[in-house]
Amino acid sequence: MAPPARYCVPGERLCSTEEATAGSGTYTRHGFIFSSLAGCLERKKEDNELPVVSVVRDSESQLLPNVGAVVTCKVCSINSRFAKVHILYVGSTPLKSTFRGTIRREDIRATEKDKVMGVQMVPISWCEMQCPRTHTKEFRKVARVQPQFLQT
Repeated sequence: MAPPARYCVPGERLCSTEEATAGSGTYTRHGFIFSSLAGCLERKKEDNELPVVSVVRDSESQLLPNVGAVVTCKVCSINSRFAKVHILYVGSTPLKSTFRGTIRREDIRATEKDKVMGVQMVPISWCEMQCPRTHTKEFRKVARVQPQFLQT
């Protein structure tokens, strides 16, 4: 009979680095292994080596984006300093609920960061906006349409 699963939280000290080797979902600091995730503690014994301690999440739990992850986003709004996005996928896995994110203007490109320009959309009716550069139309609620842009 397997022992009951031990649950741990991020930052919890699991054991000494002399007792085990750090696996996935853990990190080492000052000679101890700590949990970096909330999940179940797993200890796998290798032959003639220290056991590997790792923390695994429930397969049903929410996948979270982390630093360095490749994500697919939908841009929700743009202003002169940043773009607001909804993160839809982490890698190729769809998220159960969207996460909000912000991309700064200087982080949009790796080079020529100062040349990034966000084009202001123009209201063309009470329910449509249009990009003056690409002429792409989007349905939006418009509060005030300026007469020179109104299409009849």
